[in-house]
Amino acid sequence: MAKKDSEERIIASNRKARHDYEILDTFEAGMVLSGTEVKSLREGKASLVDGFGQFYRDELYIENVYIPEYLNGSWTNHAARRRRKLLLHRQELTKIERKISESGLTIVPLSLYFKNGRAKIEIGVARGKKEYDKRQSLREKQDNREALRTMRERNRGNRE
Repeated sequence: MAKKDSEERIIASNRKARHDYEILDTFEAGMVLSGTEVKSLREGKASLVDGFGQFYRDELYIENVYIPEYLNGSWTNHAARRRRKLLLHRQELTKIERKISESGLTIVPLSLYFKNGRAKIEIGVARGKKEYDKRQSLREKQDNREALRTMRERNRGNRE
């Protein structure tokens, strides 16, 4: 009996995107992949760092996502950074296209995972952060961590 993936198994996540961009909306999309790409992903190797989305003839493609060549592959191996078509509903495509027509918005890959045995990618419509916005968000994270630490120390003091 073959074991079926019933939950999500994350292959790669783009933490840099959440730091460099303000994510306005997220979408889950399927990807058109070749067999060796799927085998390479099952080994857990991929990088989303330089990836971006772009429209060609009313279809959304993800570019510059690195999926390494499958080591046991033959002449049928894929190119590591090829353009890959994303599978979305027409309503989602028009919604994304309308949003990125605004200046300053782009499509970035956020995470790549298997869901019920199928490779999925989470993409986000994002706006680039300025340097001071990045510093502000880091300061907020630091303040939240500090507040949690002091609350935890107070709670420990109340128990004893």
